[in-house]
Amino acid sequence: MNRRQFMTRSLGVLAVAGLHPGRNAFGEGAARPNILFIMTDQQFAGALGCAGNADVKTPAMDGLAANGIRFESAYCANPLCVPSRTVMLTGKMPHETGITRNIDAKSETFRTPLLGRFFTDAGYDCGYAGKWHLPLEISQKNIHGFGWFPKGGEKCPDAKIPAAAAEFLAQKRDKPFLFVASFINPHDICQWARGDALPHGPIPDPPPPDQCPALPDNFAIPEHEPDVLRKVTHSSKAVYPTVDWTPDRWRQYRWAYYRLVEKVDALIGQLLDALRASGQEDNTLIVFTADHGDGTAAHHWNQKQVLYEETTRVPFILGGKRFAAAGQVDRPHLVSTGLDLIPTLCDYAGIAIPEGLRGRSLRPLAEGKQPDKWRDALVVETQFEYDGHTTGIRGRMLRTQRHKYNVYSEGTLREQLFDLETDPGEMTNLAVDSEKKILLEECRTRLGQWCRETGDAFEIPNGQVSH
Repeated sequence: MNRRQFMTRSLGVLAVAGLHPGRNAFGEGAARPNILFIMTDQQFAGALGCAGNADVKTPAMDGLAANGIRFESAYCANPLCVPSRTVMLTGKMPHETGITRNIDAKSETFRTPLLGRFFTDAGYDCGYAGKWHLPLEISQKNIHGFGWFPKGGEKCPDAKIPAAAAEFLAQKRDKPFLFVASFINPHDICQWARGDALPHGPIPDPPPPDQCPALPDNFAIPEHEPDVLRKVTHSSKAVYPTVDWTPDRWRQYRWAYYRLVEKVDALIGQLLDALRASGQEDNTLIVFTADHGDGTAAHHWNQKQVLYEETTRVPFILGGKRFAAAGQVDRPHLVSTGLDLIPTLCDYAGIAIPEGLRGRSLRPLAEGKQPDKWRDALVVETQFEYDGHTTGIRGRMLRTQRHKYNVYSEGTLREQLFDLETDPGEMTNLAVDSEKKILLEECRTRLGQWCRETGDAFEIPNGQVSH
C-alpha cells in the first residue's frame, strides 16, 4: 500500500466513524490536543518515587502522576527493546508484526504503518527525538510518518532531547502536534554491570554496600524455576555478567540503577519546562511509559527478556489537568502499553482507531468513568537472545486479575504459576502443586485460546497446541 492509498483509506475510515482530521472528540470549536509521548528505556514500574520507592527521587515523573493517572497494572507486550517499541507504535503483537527480536531495520519486510503515519494523515505535525530502535529506517517517513527529527536523527542523545523538543515546540504551526521523546536511560545500567564506560555520561562510584538500597524481598532464585532461565544467564557473560555476584555487588547495582533513573528524570524535568515555556502545556496530553523493565536483582536477574514482574510491568501515566483527574492511581485494570497506546491517543485526538487493533482506549478510566467491560487477562511475549543471536527459547505470559502464568518453549520444567495477591514477589511456583491442577489447566486453556485467536503458533504444554 503506497502513501496515497493509505491516506485515502485512513480518511475513509474517519468519515465512516463521523470524525475528520480537523475535528476533535472534545466538541466543535475546541482545539484538538497536542500529545507529548515520553518513553524511557528499561525502567520497571516500581522505579518511581510516587510508587512508594524511597530509594529513588523522581520529581518530574511524580509531577506527571500528580496531575494525571498512574496505572499500576500496566505491562509491556515484550520485555525487549525493538519488539516492545514496535508493538507500541503499531498496536500489534510481536508475532503479528514478525518483530520478535532486536533486529536491524529491514525495509523490504516491514511495511506496517506506525503511530506517526496515523497522526500525520489525520492532520497532526509529528516529531521524534532520541532513541529510535525500530525495524525501519528514519528515512522511511512514508511508513512511520514522523516528519521532524533533530539534526542527527536517531543519534540525538538523552542530554540533547530537551533542547530538540524546545526547537520543535517553538515552531509556528496551525495544527496540533504529536512529539515523541525517547530517552535511553536507565538502560546504561547494562554497561555499568559490565564495567564499561556509560554512553550517556558517568555517574558517581557507588558507596559501600551497607549504604546502598537493600536487596529486594524476592532476591533469591525461587524453587521450581524453569531450568532454561539459568541456562540463559550462562549464555553470555556480556549480557549477564552478574552470575557470580555477591549480594553486596547486587546492592551497588541497585544504587547505580536508581541514579540512572534520577538522571533521566532530571532531563524529563527540563523537557516539561520547555513545554511550559512554549505556552502549550494546558492543551497537551502527556503520556509517560518505558519500553520494558529491568530485573534489578529480583531472582538474581539483571537485564530483561524474562517474564517476571520486574521486567514486564512498567510505569504508565496519562498526565495533564485537562485530560485526567489529578492524582489518580488505577490498580485493578490490566493495561497493555503496547496494545492500548494507539487507541488511547486516537480517542483523545478524535481519530478513528485503525482497523484490526485489539487495544482499548484508557481515556474513560482517566476521566473516572467505568467501561462496561474491561479485559480480565493480557498476554506478554518473549524470545531470548544475546549478542544479536537468538537462543531459540521463547515464552508467553498470561496475566489475569489475580494470577500469572509463565510458560517457556523448552526445558524439563517449562511452567510457572503465581498467585500475585499472596505472592507478589513470585517465589512460590504453583504449577508444581497438584492441588492447583485445575487452575493450571484454566490458564493453559486461556492462553491457548488467545494464541488461536491471534494466530500465535506457540505450543502450550500438556497437549494443548495453540494452532
